[in-house]
Amino acid sequence: MNPSATSHHPTVDVHAHVLIPALQQAVAENDPEGFAALQALEVRRNGPESMANSGLMIKERWPQLTDLNRRLADMDSQGVDVQLVSPSPSHFYYFAAEELSLTLARQANEAVRDYVNNAPERLNGLGLAPLQHPHLMVEALDHAVLECGLLGVEIGSFAGTPGDPERTTVELSDPRLEPFWSRAEELGAIMFLHPFGCSLDERLDRFYLANTVSQPAENAVALSHVIFSGVLDRHPELKILAAHGGGYLPTTIGRSDHAWKVRPEAQRCAEPPSSYLRKIFFDSLVHNPRELRSLVEASGPGQVLLGSDYPFDMGSERPVDDVHAAGLPEAEAAAILAGNATRLGIAAAATLNTRATAQGA
Repeated sequence: MNPSATSHHPTVDVHAHVLIPALQQAVAENDPEGFAALQALEVRRNGPESMANSGLMIKERWPQLTDLNRRLADMDSQGVDVQLVSPSPSHFYYFAAEELSLTLARQANEAVRDYVNNAPERLNGLGLAPLQHPHLMVEALDHAVLECGLLGVEIGSFAGTPGDPERTTVELSDPRLEPFWSRAEELGAIMFLHPFGCSLDERLDRFYLANTVSQPAENAVALSHVIFSGVLDRHPELKILAAHGGGYLPTTIGRSDHAWKVRPEAQRCAEPPSSYLRKIFFDSLVHNPRELRSLVEASGPGQVLLGSDYPFDMGSERPVDDVHAAGLPEAEAAAILAGNATRLGIAAAATLNTRATAQGA
């Protein structure tokens, strides 16, 4: 057990990724036109300089993305006991047609399950669900949670039209997602909101703005759709975990509250938007001690969990140290590192399996 953990709870990193090369191969073979269109869109959105640098970064970090022993060694070095592993968001492939999208989701779920099963005392996992096909989301979620034993699924901030990834057709406020939210709430499944891509396109195609600006902007937009549409009023026990500290929203929520007061079209949620920050969970990956303190103040210390974005270069190589650097009260830091994950039901797969066996005895 890592000495930074409390005597009762392990230190848990809820934002860590694994690459699944077979998934990309399946997409390229089954929908080469859609895959080529997505690649062209990514070049346009990111620009050639960022695409080239990202390619070098992935090449350098390939062992961390695929080699379990390297991952476990890095976790030991970071002081992390348990990682909640999710597929790289590049695997969303929201352009895929219905049959292929379910195949990809099942393949991703099974790949994460198999990866976790190689170190169940240190890992747990999240799967995928095809956001571009809301009527298929429940089936994919059931497969991830009930058949593969994962804790939930990772979803993007929006989905494009199947066959046309440039045109947004599914926002998280979409009424067609209601059965999905209901099932997730019923299962107690975690919905890990992790953006990939941004509809601002070429406006962000230099200086790596396609990541530094788009990720927090997309988090803010997606969470605003959830809040203002009343999703959390209808599903108060829904477990939404937002990457990157929820982006721009938590620390600029005053403008949302003001809109809720003065604009009729912004009053479709029952309470001021800021109140819902106490119902959403956030990772700690904000890259700045002051911003982490502000996030804790906005959401409450019970809503923030340790996140590193392992092993990407926009993540943190010392996530535990980053939490301590914020100078939070000891109890709040302990909650972020360990206690909140335990409360949310996040633990190593082996721990949960042992608990379930004991309860069933």
